[in-house]
Amino acid sequence: MSAARGRGRRKGGAHEEEHVNHERWMVTYADMLTLLLVLFIVLYAISSLNTDKFAELKASLSNAFGNGQSPVLNGGTGPVDGSSMTEQAQNLSANSINKMPSSQLKVVTADQTAVQNEVDEFNKIKAAIKASLHERHLDGTAAFSIDQRGLVVTLLTDELVFAGNSAALEPQGGVILSAVAPALVHINNELQVDGHTNQQNVSTAPYPSGWELSSARASAVVRFLITDGHIAAERLSAVGFSDQRPLLPPSDPRSVTRNRRVDIVVLSKLSAAQRDALVSLGSAAVNASGG
Repeated sequence: MSAARGRGRRKGGAHEEEHVNHERWMVTYADMLTLLLVLFIVLYAISSLNTDKFAELKASLSNAFGNGQSPVLNGGTGPVDGSSMTEQAQNLSANSINKMPSSQLKVVTADQTAVQNEVDEFNKIKAAIKASLHERHLDGTAAFSIDQRGLVVTLLTDELVFAGNSAALEPQGGVILSAVAPALVHINNELQVDGHTNQQNVSTAPYPSGWELSSARASAVVRFLITDGHIAAERLSAVGFSDQRPLLPPSDPRSVTRNRRVDIVVLSKLSAAQRDALVSLGSAAVNASGG
């Protein structure tokens, strides 16, 4: 009987070990369900659009690469909530501006106003110069552009302003400058006159090089603007660039006359940070009005 009870205990023990092995699948099943739950939570989290972060990203990328052009994140037609990506970007941009601190919003608005005011002022100067030239039948003797320095009034020298290798102002050059000067007298911007030569490999005698020739031409224009144009001397400066800043490459036949020029630059009063916007906004305004 003792042996029988022993056999009974061994059978009972074996039965218990087999029962534990059969229930281990529940642990694996529970682990799988937990992992699936975590997976669906992650998928749901990454499918939710964080509008604040998107607005910050859009604004930073637009400022870095936009330069006043269409924002980087504009375009695309993939809908998130039934609207296009362009519409969402515009809405987010408006929301981000509305969420700006009032002090920061005032700075942005002030910068935009200052740039627009200067562009408007440059357009008035340009219009006045063009009208004055037109009255004297000198249309086409000046071209206009805007760069980071300000409004650039380019006088094509050819034979109208200076003769070859000469810094003596021609009579017709005086007529052109007399038409330009009145629009510059009553503004308070400083003026920089730049002299340029073309890139032809020819003698500049009696001047040692194009540097002296271009500087002398710029100085002659400054002298005329002071004596005949009645512009205050403290507002003027003269710079010679020789042939280092051509408008056209030497291979272009027009470079002979276009690169030999004098620029009168109405210097901007904006800060360095604001002048980036001046270039994009001002260039568009000049092109629109027939620069």
